[in-house]
Amino acid sequence: MNNLRKLQKGHACRQAGFTLVELLIVIGLLGAIALIVIAAINPIEQANRARDTRFKADGAQLISAADRFFAARSEFTWVTVSKAAGGGLTNDDPYGFVTAGDQGIGICGATCATDGYLITTDELKPEFRNRDFIEATVVDKQLMIGKSQGTSESVYACFIPASKATRDKAVADENVYTISAADGTRTSTTICDAAAANWVSSACYICIPE
Repeated sequence: MNNLRKLQKGHACRQAGFTLVELLIVIGLLGAIALIVIAAINPIEQANRARDTRFKADGAQLISAADRFFAARSEFTWVTVSKAAGGGLTNDDPYGFVTAGDQGIGICGATCATDGYLITTDELKPEFRNRDFIEATVVDKQLMIGKSQGTSESVYACFIPASKATRDKAVADENVYTISAADGTRTSTTICDAAAANWVSSACYICIPE
């Protein structure tokens, strides 16, 4: 009788708990589910996408400010800066591509510790000068501004996107460019169309306006 009770008790214990193998299986399944969730969420991609969205918004804001400055004064900010320094730049001349912290763009003054023309004329808020890309020294962290030859040519803000989603859309929309610091031109390119393309080393940019 005692032996029967012991057997029943042991059987009940085994039913109430998990064996080591069962625990390992459950842990393995939970780990697999966690990996799937992380892959779906992809926090790095989400952060990169948010960064690209900020760059697009800031680029659009900067271009709008530059357009308003030109409409009010009939000259680009770099022409105003050139005149103040005794230079001879005209609206017809190309400018850039240069970083957004360049004095001629109008965010920074003689240094980025002072306000440029777009801020002193209230086209941009002073806080804009504190954007990370203003004094960035690495190309994939910079916002580049430029205009090619001709008064009627548009001013563009270009940057190297960080997120895969932004890059894929740019390729699909054929909005991928190389840019020139010599004459402010941007040239459509397909060198970054491949999935394995290195956008930074290949210097592939997307531009605003598109």
